[in-house]
Amino acid sequence: MTAPLTLTTGQRPDGTALLTATGEIDMSNSEKFAAAIDTALGGADGRLVVDLSAVEYLDSAGLSILFAHAERLELIAPPLLEPVLTLSGLSDLTTVKTIPPPTSH
Repeated sequence: MTAPLTLTTGQRPDGTALLTATGEIDMSNSEKFAAAIDTALGGADGRLVVDLSAVEYLDSAGLSILFAHAERLELIAPPLLEPVLTLSGLSDLTTVKTIPPPTSH
């Protein structure tokens, strides 16, 4: 069974390519995730911002894809993923911006 994953591409206001992921990234959909990163990077030499703020699960298959492109990525991650990105060493290879958790009123 494939884990739910939605991938959306776009651009940030500064023109940087943006890939937004929503759902779970695991071995069942890692090829789809890798293809989306490859497409978003295209043949350009620029950076890609990968917004993982709506990702609830990231396993080693997803991490390996991020590692393969680490020198060209900037990650936006929720606090839930921060330990995985730090312990894996990925945060030492690329910029990781952790977004604060939503506040409830």
